[in-house]
Amino acid sequence: MRAFTSQRAHTPAEAAQAAAAAPGARFIAGGTNLLDLMKLEIETPAHLIDVNGIGMDRIEPTDDGGLRVGALVRNTDLAADARVRRDYAVLSRALLAGASGQLRNKATTAGNLLQRTRCPYFYDTSQPCNKRAPGSGCSAIGGFNRHHAIVGTSEACIATHPSDMAVAMRLLDAGVETVKADGSRRVIPIADFHRLPGDTPHIEHVLAPGELITAVTLPKPVGGRHFYQKVRDRSSYAFALVSVAAIVQRDGSGRVALGGVAHKPWRDAAAEQLLPRGGSAVTERLLANARLGHDNAFKVPLVQRTLDGVLLEARKG
Repeated sequence: MRAFTSQRAHTPAEAAQAAAAAPGARFIAGGTNLLDLMKLEIETPAHLIDVNGIGMDRIEPTDDGGLRVGALVRNTDLAADARVRRDYAVLSRALLAGASGQLRNKATTAGNLLQRTRCPYFYDTSQPCNKRAPGSGCSAIGGFNRHHAIVGTSEACIATHPSDMAVAMRLLDAGVETVKADGSRRVIPIADFHRLPGDTPHIEHVLAPGELITAVTLPKPVGGRHFYQKVRDRSSYAFALVSVAAIVQRDGSGRVALGGVAHKPWRDAAAEQLLPRGGSAVTERLLANARLGHDNAFKVPLVQRTLDGVLLEARKG
């Protein structure tokens, strides 16, 4: 790990201003992903800004009947909150499907959204990777790509986003609240927060340099039955080969988002209109432009079978 300096911020505005004053600085809270990347010298920030002391660790109701989740709310606390379990069960289930209890105790809401890919070529500094070293190439294309994306890919990158929580947040139409160094604030729809790789896969989200996530807002609950089904190589502490988040209403309508198949949580409103027709029709639409590698073509039928299982369970209720 390379040497770095650090400071503690006391307010969100102070944290954002400190980041603006130190180009390349990084915010740190739980550190469950960033510290690993620093040890491998994939991330080499010269300055860290500790945001643990600035509040933002509460879950509060909003005026429109939703919830405002502070950026520093730990994954364990968010999953266990009675309001989340009752009204946003898909989110609780997605969080409990991720990582281990120890990591969930440290990982934060904002950090979960910002975690970086687990592509093995990204972690292997001896291999070319456009996400780690822009312009160097993508070793996964033509390499071992069992865990890689099949939709939304580019000639520069086929990595997937690893977050389970983000898939549920996308299903729920969450908003990401932020503050900039000049004090200005904005709310970014979760659908627009993560970027597809294009020719700049190292730019993974739409945050400006130094912009700090302060909270994630959940709209008023939509009801229905909530599901999060994660398929992985082992039963715990593993990232999704594919995951299906769904909310199904009594009339068969609903919402569907996928994880493990793209550079961001994957959702298509037109595909959701096909839910009453079954998993095959929805999968065909969701993965219509899939670009399959020699190791990951199985993800298409796996998505369909997983979604079929979710819809079958929904009908039993």
